[in-house]
Amino acid sequence: MSKAHNITAMSELGTLYLILLPVVVTAALAEALWLHRTRPERYDWKALACSLADLAGRRLLGFVPYALVAPWLGWVWEHRLFTQSLSDGWSVLLLFIGLEFCYYWYHRAGHTVRWFWAAHSVHHSPNQLNLAAAYRLGWFGKFTGTSLFFTPLVLLGFTPTVVLTALFLNLLYQFWLHADWIPKLGWLEYVLNTPSSHRVHHARNAEYLDANYGGVLIVFDRLFGTYVPEREDVPCEYGLISHPTSSRNPFVVNFEPWIGLLKDLASARSPRAVWMHLFGPPGWRPDGNGLTAAEIRRGAGLAKDQASQPVVA
Repeated sequence: MSKAHNITAMSELGTLYLILLPVVVTAALAEALWLHRTRPERYDWKALACSLADLAGRRLLGFVPYALVAPWLGWVWEHRLFTQSLSDGWSVLLLFIGLEFCYYWYHRAGHTVRWFWAAHSVHHSPNQLNLAAAYRLGWFGKFTGTSLFFTPLVLLGFTPTVVLTALFLNLLYQFWLHADWIPKLGWLEYVLNTPSSHRVHHARNAEYLDANYGGVLIVFDRLFGTYVPEREDVPCEYGLISHPTSSRNPFVVNFEPWIGLLKDLASARSPRAVWMHLFGPPGWRPDGNGLTAAEIRRGAGLAKDQASQPVVA
């Protein structure tokens, strides 16, 4: 893959992004107006503004001289096992299933490893679930090394640009999943990631923590025991696990998780504590009195770790 070809492909992806960006923003604004007029609870316009500011900041960070495709992806490409062609239907299917598999583990790590959660928690900071929340993705995700999760696809013969484009389309699919007014979709709930499944993923209820990590599909959640269905008797409550976010300032929302991480590292008294603060579950504390998802479930009197038990809708 030549450098000129890579630059052209990235330019085409950027053009696609700019074409679709007004569409998703307009859809979110239209939904906001509709929800504001039809629902008794007050629509959080400041949160929408925060999401828009987050989006704008992420676009500005695109000018930072840091490759969107991490350097090791280029190295892996040079040492790939095969070379895939998107003109081959089997290769396209492999890309789709393979990306779903890699995305599942990337997303699961984003909730269970604090280093990744520091970036991903921005997406879970809104206290209302709506289309505007879909593009609050945070400013620092690309600096945390998450592209490591997608190296197997490059090793199998897909160019880094193809993998990045497929990931972009995967995230685009997830935009509509943040509409909390869409009901359950019948048998599709067994195969696809749906708004109902994604409501559970965003919920801070003890019964719903650490569940439903899929992108387009929900099958890997079912396979690995992290699928939890939405229950009529447990309405979803949104926001961060330990506490709802009160700030609508995009700088606070983006920097607060990292400041908290740095403070914990500064107070660490052993190499193990440093490691656990970085790569242990969010909420871990050396004295055992933290607020990890498992501890919250135990505190709520849930006998089993629901995120590790297969559940059938």
